[in-house]
Amino acid sequence: MNHLYPIFLKVHQLNVLLIGGGFVGTEKLSFLLKSSPEAHVTVVSKEFNEEFLEVARSASHVTLIEDAYHEKYLGGKHIVIAATNFPEVNKQIHDDAKERFILVNVADTPALCDFYLGGIVTKGNLKIAISTNGKSPTTAKRLRELFEEILPEEIDELLENLNAYRATLKGDFEYKVKAMNEITGMLVEKERV
Repeated sequence: MNHLYPIFLKVHQLNVLLIGGGFVGTEKLSFLLKSSPEAHVTVVSKEFNEEFLEVARSASHVTLIEDAYHEKYLGGKHIVIAATNFPEVNKQIHDDAKERFILVNVADTPALCDFYLGGIVTKGNLKIAISTNGKSPTTAKRLRELFEEILPEEIDELLENLNAYRATLKGDFEYKVKAMNEITGMLVEKERV
């Protein structure tokens, strides 16, 4: 059973700490920046690989600190991602973050995660998050690719038009919900034979 509760975070308004500048750290940073290019990310690592540095240089709010992990780096952070090559360091990061009530994700260790970084499909204002409850990131990736292919580029224009229509509606919340349900019903209507 999947007990996850999906939310969409305004990461550009939060302070993220990423520990690790290797392959996994590159993957995590790329994922964050693809979804939220203005994300504020502080990265701590003893060394950074070239691919990581390329990704970091492309963002305006990424700060690199060349150092080993120390709990002092947790100060003022809202989210922590542990992506080192050392399970004992990742576990320490987890424990230190939990003591401070900071949400933490330990790469490739679902038992030590408060949240997962799932597959994300973005088409303008439409964003769809996909999770397999940590069971198969590859499946989430394939589903993301499928949705990216089948969702039309015009979906953002539709969303803008629906938003403009919603702004013209007069009446209470219940009336507005009913009106929007009627107009958007065609999006999921199935052809009956």
